[in-house]
Amino acid sequence: MSPASVGNQMISPHWQQQLLKCEMVRSSRSPHHRARASAMASRTVAKSAIPITNPNAKLASITTTATTTTTDTPSSTTTTTSISTTTTTTAKDSSTDPSSAADNSPSMNHPASTVAPNTWNSLDMGGVNIKNIPPNSGLFTFTFLINLYLNHNALEAVPAEICKLQHLELLDLSGNSLTTLPTELGRLTQLKELYVFDNHLITIPHQFGSLHQLQTLGVEGNPLNTHMKEIIQKDGTPAFICYLRDSAPVPSAPPERIWKSLLSPAEEAALTSDVETFTVLCYNILCERYATERLYGYTPSWALAWEYRRELILAEVAGSQADFLCLQEVSIFQYEEYFAKRLGAQGYEGVHWPKGRYKTLSETDRRTVDGCAVFYKANRYQLVENHLVEYSAIAMQRQDFKKTDDMFNRVLGKDHIAVVCLFEDKHTGTRFIIANTHIHWDPSYSDVKLVQVALLLDEIEKMGNAFAKYPPRLQATTDVLGCYQIPTIIAGDFNSVPDSGLCDFLSSGYLAPNHSDFMQHTYGRYTSEGLKHRLGLKNAYLTPGVGDIPVTNFTPGFKGVLDYVWYSAATLGINGVLGGVDVKYLEKEVGFPNAHFPSDHICLIAEFRVRPPREAPPRPPPPVFHNSHSHS
Repeated sequence: MSPASVGNQMISPHWQQQLLKCEMVRSSRSPHHRARASAMASRTVAKSAIPITNPNAKLASITTTATTTTTDTPSSTTTTTSISTTTTTTAKDSSTDPSSAADNSPSMNHPASTVAPNTWNSLDMGGVNIKNIPPNSGLFTFTFLINLYLNHNALEAVPAEICKLQHLELLDLSGNSLTTLPTELGRLTQLKELYVFDNHLITIPHQFGSLHQLQTLGVEGNPLNTHMKEIIQKDGTPAFICYLRDSAPVPSAPPERIWKSLLSPAEEAALTSDVETFTVLCYNILCERYATERLYGYTPSWALAWEYRRELILAEVAGSQADFLCLQEVSIFQYEEYFAKRLGAQGYEGVHWPKGRYKTLSETDRRTVDGCAVFYKANRYQLVENHLVEYSAIAMQRQDFKKTDDMFNRVLGKDHIAVVCLFEDKHTGTRFIIANTHIHWDPSYSDVKLVQVALLLDEIEKMGNAFAKYPPRLQATTDVLGCYQIPTIIAGDFNSVPDSGLCDFLSSGYLAPNHSDFMQHTYGRYTSEGLKHRLGLKNAYLTPGVGDIPVTNFTPGFKGVLDYVWYSAATLGINGVLGGVDVKYLEKEVGFPNAHFPSDHICLIAEFRVRPPREAPPRPPPPVFHNSHSHS
């Protein structure tokens, strides 16, 4: 069917584009049509006066070799294997190993990883009579592919393993004998063009609702469900994807996250009622302002709505019964109108500071600015002081920063903050420092992240030393000699992966001044002497027995750990943590938020015990001198 054959029937611009693309695909039924066209274009370009590198030049030689092989081998399985083997050999000769290109390398930071450069990223297997692609085909190891053409073959099914090709932006399955499409295709969230013209499809799986970047779903030439086809014809592919996404049945809930006790049998036996324990929760709740369909187009609109998400967040936070709640991305409005009231009814009091930008906004706009909130159980803890740590403002005050251009150009433009609260237990008099922070996100500013965290630790040490000098409220309280004797928690969204320089600094207490994460920028003593702190911090989730927690942030572009709960190991012991999300569940999901997880982050919960203060060794008895006299 061509646009001309429609006659006098009015067709929408969406459907007109669909029909034009359908005609283009139908004209590509000859073997390796696109590869040959690319090779021809490459030869033409090579003759021009100005040399231009064609990214498909390698592809041309690959597909030509494949064509020669398949001519003598009509078996579909042999054809696929032959193409895969030939292509693998060629790819390994390139400077970049394609097998590593698709990995979400730990060095790739938040929020999205990118495809590493390759000498080729398209593969044309069209029009060569392939009847079957086995699930173990080498094709599915080419995770760097962006364009894949399997059109005009004899395929009756596509294996679910195609979802391994996470970087695909164009997939052509037209002109086959497909009656169904694998639901796993819905996990290829980078897809922009998906052609299934001229098959035998009656319906499209609801799982395709997560293909939020899809611009064209080519369905002409299929006996498609009338209602589905009408939506595509009238409103276009994006509207149809939204329909699939929002009308999909709610998937089954994931298994409950498991609490992991980290106490040895001896430690558990010694954990008597007089041992002081407390629990900390850390959670980036995804501010309403950031939860847009543009960023989270794979999430059903009803599950992205704040009215839905806030109830799940509250149930999770309040249900934890944690003593201290460290929340990030809480707007002024959300804090005042929802969390303070709802958590207040359950015995919590709180402190909230917004990011610095609120100072420059109108009263209405400033209420949407997010920040950090710390809640605590008011029946047990007394808030002594709370401090706002505004990184850009503190950086301005440092004498050694004032002459560096990097400080003005890179640090001052970021309005990230931390909230540091000083507490006393009303019953025991034990003092606590609870810090909650949200560090800058951009991976190209790893130097700024280091500076922000270094400033935070400097401030905590100053506050802790001052706090230690306050007179005790309870007479039985043990004297506190300094910051390092106060149990300290530093929790938050650090936007840094576990092997980053930031995590190395927090855990080791030192970072070399020439560390690569400084990116050769200059920040006074930080880059002349290195970063140092004496808080003796450990990562609660790196304790032996926790096992691997695969993600704290889960989106199509990034799946990894960015959130942490750090504690002072000299004054605190770790009792247990809430385990990660079930791995098998994650394998089936595109990203968070979804119906069951209201944020793109998950909450972390850890229980600690207060270590008794180290007693000074007893003084030796004074020497006794017999038959001697004291002298004045």
